[in-house]
Amino acid sequence: MNSITSGPVAQVLSRLHTEAYAADHALFEKMMAEFAAAGTSQEQVIADLIEREKRDYPGTYREMANNFLAVSAEYGRFLYMIARARRAKRIVEFGTSMGVSTIYLAAALRDNGGGLAIGTEIEPTKAERARNNLEAAGVSQLVDIRLGDAQETLKDVGGDVDMLLIDGAFSLYLPILKLVEPHLKAGAVILAENAFDKDYLTYVRDPANGYLSQTLPINEGRGNEFAVKID
Repeated sequence: MNSITSGPVAQVLSRLHTEAYAADHALFEKMMAEFAAAGTSQEQVIADLIEREKRDYPGTYREMANNFLAVSAEYGRFLYMIARARRAKRIVEFGTSMGVSTIYLAAALRDNGGGLAIGTEIEPTKAERARNNLEAAGVSQLVDIRLGDAQETLKDVGGDVDMLLIDGAFSLYLPILKLVEPHLKAGAVILAENAFDKDYLTYVRDPANGYLSQTLPINEGRGNEFAVKID
């Protein structure tokens, strides 16, 4: 059984990927042009953004309330495949945005026979749009979207976690991992998109912390880190 290549899920995902490109392409092109003009490296831009987040979170992201900042279709399929392979029943997602990645995860849960995806989003308008998109895709009954700061909304995830997707404020990657960490099953998969924070990468790449981790070649340059809880 596969929900992502036909039916309401496939139709909604196709629409959302088109909308995401329209909403975000101009933003990314503008950013790239500004970086080139300023002679600024990607590493320095990310370091500056992390510092901005630390000073003004969530203000940094509320400036992009109308932007999807969504996973690509290729990465979404990968999320679905990992959730199916893991036979996931409980998935936690930091950074729901408009719900594109959440639909892939919820579809995997449904095709696995059921479960729960716990999403969290700090921007109210995005959370509402995500709920509407999940409803349109027919998978809303498998998702609990929590509105607010993930450091609060994810304190109670209600049970053991098979999979964690981290795709929100860069500066919170390690705090969110440590918050959910006590609930991660042995063999749980942790996927971090845009994992540029050095503290996060140092932590998951040190086997002494109970993980094996490496960068994925999917969407190369976007810092997709794949980790498995081994202890």
